[in-house]
Amino acid sequence: MRSRIVILIFFLVWIVLLSRVYYISIKSNSYYESLAQQNMIKTEWIVPVRGEIFDRTGTPLAVNDIGFKIKFAPHLDRKEEVPRLAALVHSYFGDINATKIVRRYKAYDSPYNHDFIEVVHFIPYGRMLPFFTRLQLSGKIAVEPTFKRFYPYKDVAAHILGYVSRTNAREAKQDPVAKVTGIIGKSGLERYYNSYLEGELGYKKVKVTAFNEEIGLIEKKDPIQNRHLYLSLDLRLQRFIQSLFHDKAGVVIVMQTDGSILAAGSFPEYDLNMFVSGISKKRWQELITDLDHPFTNKLVNGLYPPGSTIKMGVALAFMDSRKITPYTPFYCSGSVKLGRRNFRCWKRWGHGEVRLIKAIRESCDVYFYEGSLRVGIDKIAHDLRKMGFGKKSGVDLPHEFIGLIPDKEWKMRKYGQPWYKGETLVASIGQGYDLVTPMQLARYTALLATGKLPTPHFAARFIDRVYQPRFEDVLTPLQKRMLPIIRRGMYEVCNSPKGTASKHLDAPLLIAGKTGTAQVINIPQDEKERMKEEDLEYYTRSHAWLTTYAPYKHPKYVVTVLVEHGGHGGAAAGPIVSAIYKKMIELGYFTERDIVQKPRE
Repeated sequence: MRSRIVILIFFLVWIVLLSRVYYISIKSNSYYESLAQQNMIKTEWIVPVRGEIFDRTGTPLAVNDIGFKIKFAPHLDRKEEVPRLAALVHSYFGDINATKIVRRYKAYDSPYNHDFIEVVHFIPYGRMLPFFTRLQLSGKIAVEPTFKRFYPYKDVAAHILGYVSRTNAREAKQDPVAKVTGIIGKSGLERYYNSYLEGELGYKKVKVTAFNEEIGLIEKKDPIQNRHLYLSLDLRLQRFIQSLFHDKAGVVIVMQTDGSILAAGSFPEYDLNMFVSGISKKRWQELITDLDHPFTNKLVNGLYPPGSTIKMGVALAFMDSRKITPYTPFYCSGSVKLGRRNFRCWKRWGHGEVRLIKAIRESCDVYFYEGSLRVGIDKIAHDLRKMGFGKKSGVDLPHEFIGLIPDKEWKMRKYGQPWYKGETLVASIGQGYDLVTPMQLARYTALLATGKLPTPHFAARFIDRVYQPRFEDVLTPLQKRMLPIIRRGMYEVCNSPKGTASKHLDAPLLIAGKTGTAQVINIPQDEKERMKEEDLEYYTRSHAWLTTYAPYKHPKYVVTVLVEHGGHGGAAAGPIVSAIYKKMIELGYFTERDIVQKPRE
């Protein structure tokens, strides 16, 4: 019995040994052959030059500064040689920290790395030229061409353009080009069109010796690069609008009725160049704690009650319900009593008998209170969502918010509570739970002007194609028939003596529009704690809206303005809207036929 066990063990040992010999000699051959091939052939990536961004006239808005990066050879003596080379670089470029160079070198040097190690990311072309040859002499320092993103107009259109910055680990894993270039679009158009702008990597495969010396070129592919982006934006108009907001916070959107955006600003703005090489913690803290929120892209991330600007959409829902016609009268005594509560009109003594056009012209709240009780919140919310609220506009900017248009189902799902009639009343005048972005409101204004809902966009042309405008046909046949009456009401807002904006507009165009006052519902507690006592009154003031289009009979352009804490829409935003239209006339956006002296009725 023992002898059998010994023989069995003997055979098992031999089987294991033979299996191992078979694996090493035959099965692993392909693995080692592949490994040997890697040792013989080295692939070097060729970095593409990032595409630049231009406005509609060809003025560059985001460009590439040409410069150089410095690399050290791998496997150097870390105690003596690396500090000596770092000190040499510091002696030529005094603002470059030698200690940081040594630290960066140690972080990337390893026995398995045979490539030169980047220790300085960028030195401008002019600064490097006097020292280029001297740095290359030792053979242990490589100086290679590179580029750095530069925004020549600093803070102009900052929230639109966005910025590029150093790639983090997650981004490098997801984007092979960013992994090699070390930069990626972080916000704005730089992020939205990053995969287009960054291009595609090229490469060359070379034969190398065991000492990593190149002995022959096997294959080469050039990178796809310089994929420029041309915008519909007009820098001249953009800079002018920025000058109007030098001491204000808010939003402006100037858009063609087909969705092409000529200018847009989220104010205050910030210098984009701060982020390219890395922003200091102190400056970052200042940006994110500023009470005017300069780092928030208010165009698509600012959520505000729309106030009375929503009334035309609500009126179209009224008409489509067939429970109300343009000629249905309501009497405004200054308030509506519902249960124990009085819901007031902005005009304390009332508007008297009101029909649709007068309700829009004078922004009568009671008309919309009474109408909303007949029609109901679900119909109003359904139609407003079709008009572009409560969903993304589709504009070519990242991380767009959808806002909120509430109804009964939403409240039950969100809070587990029923909907109350009083909430219908406040929703009908754009308050309560209603939240919209300025981009949604500009898009909705274009819908009222033309009958079609456009997709807003900044991109106008790529290297290989032109951006094609897109529209949605969202109105019912009855709503389309009602549009001329809605537009007449908007015309009277801006031109009738009783219109809420007429006293504050003086551009020589026939403008149609609507004012709105959006109440500040609450201020976050952490912001209250940072406010001075004298600031609290300002930050509790209502936001001022004025959204317009022109010319009235042949709409070409939409101008939407929000002045944060501006108070009344006409008074705060009217002069800004007038100045914008005058500048557009100066720049040739309107023909002589469009320009008229605004009549007074």
